[in-house]
Amino acid sequence: MTDALSLGRVNALSRDEFIKHFGDIAEHSAWVAEGAEKSRPFKSHDELVSAFQQVVLLASESTKDTLIGAHPDLAGRAAKAGDLAEESRREQKGAGLDQLTDEEFKKFHELNDRYRARFGFPFIFAVSGATKHQILEAFGNRVGGSKAEERLTALAQVLRIIRFRLEMRVKD
Repeated sequence: MTDALSLGRVNALSRDEFIKHFGDIAEHSAWVAEGAEKSRPFKSHDELVSAFQQVVLLASESTKDTLIGAHPDLAGRAAKAGDLAEESRREQKGAGLDQLTDEEFKKFHELNDRYRARFGFPFIFAVSGATKHQILEAFGNRVGGSKAEERLTALAQVLRIIRFRLEMRVKD
């Protein structure tokens, strides 16, 4: 991640620079930044965030499902192997997911497997500002929900992640 940009600088970026800077805001889904770029100039930070979120919300259901599926498991195999995207690694580290005990890692692994088996997509939780205990509690609470309900929750969490990431990259 590069240094935070001002909103004025964001508006002045070329299309290619915008995509380069924001193409990974939504996990492995540069199409979100490509769509948001068309809404420039942004008058406020909230307008910027809204543009990104609207691109997601207006996408087809199958495209949303692909976006949800692009997220890594929390404290999963990719994290253990060091194969996470930089932003995901930093976010998971900030929540203490890089310092799990063997038992906690096992619990996350079991919940990830149960969740994927039940819903067909990864458990998504915007971990910024959360602790591993809060994440485990949410995991335990959500693994028993309905697929339709959980899909909506996952999508809401994706939108929160987008907001958090934009707050890190763009300062008013």
